[in-house]
Amino acid sequence: MLRIESYGHTESGDNKTALKWVYENPVWKVGIKNWKPANDISGTTCLERHNKTDELFILLDGHCTLLYADDDNGKAVNIGKVEMEPMKVYKIPATLWHNTVTQPDAKLVLIENNPTDMTNSDVYNLTDDQIAEIKALV
Repeated sequence: MLRIESYGHTESGDNKTALKWVYENPVWKVGIKNWKPANDISGTTCLERHNKTDELFILLDGHCTLLYADDDNGKAVNIGKVEMEPMKVYKIPATLWHNTVTQPDAKLVLIENNPTDMTNSDVYNLTDDQIAEIKALV
């Protein structure tokens, strides 16, 4: 007999895991992302991009800023931001540099193709000037 299954991520406080994949199948995966110090503006030191797949974010609660940047031969340029609104779906297109800046009350859902990992993604380490620019922006 078939049954409905549920998956969640309820850890809180200092012990919470920033991202927990709660469901995966061969095609896609779903994660729940909480705040942790590395996701705070003071911990934001890089952007990432997924070269073959789009990614979806949904803010369930709290505050989150999506950072994005254009690509210039492997470098992130023209950094911008989107202040997320709860219960809206935000699509990060493949190859767009991005990162999330969360506050302690944030809880996000993240959906991406499986596999999306470091074999098909890149990380760009921000320069000191770019970190200062992001801090002023957020």
